[in-house]
Amino acid sequence: MTELSPAGLTEPANGLEWFGRELEAALLHKGASQRQLADFTGYKEPYVSKVKNGKAMPSPEFADGCDRFFNTSGYFARLLVRISENGHPGWFIPYINLEKQASLVEDYSNALIMGMFQTWTYAEATFRATFPYESGDQIKAKVEARLARREVLERESPPLLWVILHEATLRTVVGSRSVMADQLRQLASDAGKPNVTLQVLRSRTGAPASGTPFTLLTADDGATVLYTEAMGQGHVTDSARTVNQARSTFERLRMTARDADESLSLILEIAKEYDR
Repeated sequence: MTELSPAGLTEPANGLEWFGRELEAALLHKGASQRQLADFTGYKEPYVSKVKNGKAMPSPEFADGCDRFFNTSGYFARLLVRISENGHPGWFIPYINLEKQASLVEDYSNALIMGMFQTWTYAEATFRATFPYESGDQIKAKVEARLARREVLERESPPLLWVILHEATLRTVVGSRSVMADQLRQLASDAGKPNVTLQVLRSRTGAPASGTPFTLLTADDGATVLYTEAMGQGHVTDSARTVNQARSTFERLRMTARDADESLSLILEIAKEYDR
């Protein structure tokens, strides 16, 4: 039986890269190919390639299949648990990786304010509403993980962010009126950053071009992917047709939303309403 361990116990840049690096090392040690692993586990070879290159989150079933293929005592299953226990659910980690690497992020939100803009109290209130049975420590870990996403905003060379918020995100009272007042003031402050453009889509505009939130992430090489969420899962696609449709939708949202100056004024006006 073979037992594997991370070389030097030093983690790569993120959990996906760590799993991929260990998978590559195991293939080399066994003298096996991606195709052989794919055939054994029942997955397609492109999927195995993406996992090996840190571009896709391995499923629990795939991790179990790796342990059987490499004859380990559950190393890959335990590794998957470990990289998922960083405050983010496993299905969200691919997005986190893409967000860190993007040079342009275009986001449309129609229910809650985008995660990287959230204050501690706003994020805490969203998690308490979503996970009512979790402990204070569990909620704290989730909040810390979410707020860590602000590193993308504050690094030396941050991406360009173009964010469209439906007015409902500003009017929905998350936590309390004071929580919302503080949140909107921080949002206004973030909107003043040179790399951030923020627009508000007024409710009175009518039916929006999209009834669901979505994010377009563009890398330095110009490649764009679309990220969407459903209940308890995230989905990333680089399908040219789907990405182009999403970009067309984003352009229509952009055209019907208020401009940046009007949006900032509205955000500050609503913040004052919460203060009263």
